[in-house]
Amino acid sequence: MTTETQQAPTPGQAPHIYLNRLEGLAEVLARHGLRTSLMAPPGRVPSLHVVNPAASALAEDVYAGRGQDGTWWFWWSWAERIATWDDLDGAAALIKQVLAARGQ
Repeated sequence: MTTETQQAPTPGQAPHIYLNRLEGLAEVLARHGLRTSLMAPPGRVPSLHVVNPAASALAEDVYAGRGQDGTWWFWWSWAERIATWDDLDGAAALIKQVLAARGQ
């Protein structure tokens, strides 16, 4: 497992770039039975709060951003990559696995 620094948004990057990617992931996560809330506080990078409805303590924030090589990724809150932004199903499967309750 490797971690990579996520690049901060540049002034020319509008928040809608992040929102569009996170909204697409939210749709796929909903099909996997997870609840999501899009968080877009002013002046901060948007995130997607993901919750396992069967065990609400199992929750995590997911971010979208470019890695150092320019590739867009979904990221855990601890700055570890989940999957590339175009692999919505792969990202959703991994998020669901991480947020799964025992026996789920």
